[in-house]
Amino acid sequence: MTVRLRAAVVGVGHLGRFHAEKYAALEGVSLVGVVDRDRGRAAEVAAALGTRVFPDHRALVGAADCASVAVPTRDHAAVAGDLLRAGIDVLVEKPLASTVAEGAELVRLAEGTGRVLQVGHLERFNPALRAAAAVVSEPRFLECHRLAPFVERGTDVDVIRDLMIHDLDLILHFVGAEVVQVESVGVPVLTSRVDIANARLRFANGCIANVTASRVSLKRERKLRIFQHDAYVAIDYDQRTVRICRRTPPATPEGLPEIVVQEHDAGQGDPLRDEIAAFLAAVASRAAPAVSGRDGLRALELAERIVASLEQAG
Repeated sequence: MTVRLRAAVVGVGHLGRFHAEKYAALEGVSLVGVVDRDRGRAAEVAAALGTRVFPDHRALVGAADCASVAVPTRDHAAVAGDLLRAGIDVLVEKPLASTVAEGAELVRLAEGTGRVLQVGHLERFNPALRAAAAVVSEPRFLECHRLAPFVERGTDVDVIRDLMIHDLDLILHFVGAEVVQVESVGVPVLTSRVDIANARLRFANGCIANVTASRVSLKRERKLRIFQHDAYVAIDYDQRTVRICRRTPPATPEGLPEIVVQEHDAGQGDPLRDEIAAFLAAVASRAAPAVSGRDGLRALELAERIVASLEQAG
């Protein structure tokens, strides 16, 4: 008989509510409850999904096997840390924590207690990204643009930890080499923290990445372009499309190579459902999660290096 996992969600604001809805809809898991500082909001979500409200995340001990943590970033370390110590597997929203020190402690806790710690770098589950991953081998240059109109959600951290960190995770995932040089610039626009930033990253293998993130733009754009020796790959995360340009050998020794362009519509999919399903699979099998705590820590370390470069430049 298959054991049905018991899941909970801590923090059911904008994103946490979606987590709760996915758990409630997936097979093999029961949404046993939700937690939120706003008891009215927690009660509303619980009533809509047929579950209960817990007074505090510590009350989940003994009632839940795993939990999503979607509280503000400043609270990630405390909430996720308490759950890990209590033997509860955790899917924590990105960024892993407010600081590298806090993130490293969460990784240490998870590894020391044998708990699953997955980080919510959602773009890893974007259908367009997955379609492109089969083509990407040895990137030489990457260019990322992640632009969004201003919303107050997420402004407890700078735009590097809020938005750019998605692309930092993907770049590190694709390149697989050490970052040896960071140059960055950024400015606060509507908040006291940096709202728009650009970073140029040089890797030990010679690859270069140019990354721009803004949460004060007039339009929304999420694109990644990857150049390598045999292909150019353009990913549009919003449209879920992939364009792959490849060079083909000339028909004759005297001829010129041709460029073959392939357009792929990856379909809309449901990245959050897939992310949570992958987390539950890791919990059930005790396998390494798709996006590990160490993956999240590497992205956070790079984000802190970019912030340090900003401060030096400013």
